[in-house]
Amino acid sequence: MFWVLLLLLAWVAAGTTCTRLCLASVRAAAVVDETDRFNGRGLTLYEAAFLSGGPARVADLTLVSMARQRRLLLAHTGWATVVDPRGRDEMERSVLGAIGPDGQSRIAPVRTTAAAADSVRVLADRLVAAGLAVPDGARTTVAGAVRQVRAAAAAVLVLGAVALLMPAQAQENRPLVAIWFTLPLILTLSCLAIARIEVHPYTRWASPAGQHLLSALARRADTGSDDRTYLTTVAVRGIRAIGEPDLRAAFAHREPHA
Repeated sequence: MFWVLLLLLAWVAAGTTCTRLCLASVRAAAVVDETDRFNGRGLTLYEAAFLSGGPARVADLTLVSMARQRRLLLAHTGWATVVDPRGRDEMERSVLGAIGPDGQSRIAPVRTTAAAADSVRVLADRLVAAGLAVPDGARTTVAGAVRQVRAAAAAVLVLGAVALLMPAQAQENRPLVAIWFTLPLILTLSCLAIARIEVHPYTRWASPAGQHLLSALARRADTGSDDRTYLTTVAVRGIRAIGEPDLRAAFAHREPHA
């Protein structure tokens, strides 16, 4: 009857992780509900970029915007050169500060530094307070709980296989053992399915309200052709939406390994 002990371990793993996932999902939903007080205005490009791709997307949008205005030169070799040293907002000043007083820098460290700037953190806090962005703690808690449930499902499979393959296991008992281990497996897979429907994607920056606004913004971007529409597409879809090959190559460039 050693398989009973393995079954108990399977139930403990499944029950514990599924409970954690349910609690994390409830906490995340409660945070969004309590802060869902958006005043109805449209999203700015920076807000759309953050909700779509987080701080890194905000930095990318700022670089592309300045390059489109010929105030920043982004070479296909991966270098950024300042043409106009006057930033028009806090995001642009963060980029210029990341480039440094020499007026030239590699693009990769500029993106990293600009993404971690205070101006981006203020933007994030404002979106969280408006109920449009998911707080970092809630987002990582749900994602971690999902990973734990996946691990528990794998553990149930392993424990069930061990129980079935035990030499002392009677042939006539194996169907019954399989049925018992199927129950905690069904529990874990059901929780994962429900989580995918209710709270997926787990690591997205936007809350359900934020995703709704992003969807509307993306539809408008698909129908326009001016410069703002171009930047809106970059904000929502990222640098892969950049049309110019040289500009896209500037972001894709990597230093060769020494």
